Amino acid sequence: MTYIFDQTLLTNLQILSSLFVGVLFIQSGFDKVFDFKINQGYINSVFQKTFLHSISSFLFVVILVLEVLVSVLCFGGAFIQLFEGMKDVSIIGLQLAAFTIFCLFTGLRIAKDYAGSANLVIYFLLCIFAVFLFTLKG
Repeated sequence: MTYIFDQTLLTNLQILSSLFVGVLFIQSGFDKVFDFKINQGYINSVFQKTFLHSISSFLFVVILVLEVLVSVLCFGGAFIQLFEGMKDVSIIGLQLAAFTIFCLFTGLRIAKDYAGSANLVIYFLLCIFAVFLFTLKG
């Protein structure tokens, strides 16, 4: 059993990175949930001139579910690691976060929103680095 105040610097960085990604995705996911129609309309307009137009509403729901799932996994994983020392849930959450950002990036590139897709690069790199932190031995 790991005690809360007996954490290494590496463990603290792992937990903080998981919490950070959890905050990122919970805000984004809940924004989509609470303003569903507005966000869905925006997504439909973004993909209006692409081959994804007919399934953009479905893709919006998929991204919404992924974002909420990532936030639950990252927050839950951080607390499980803090209290039990198990890292698996955080790792899965961070990997799913990287995949979700990859999907968002791909969609924005298809929609030719190059500025929007460029903004996602830093979050993708953060997720990849966070996963890398979990490969290090503390």
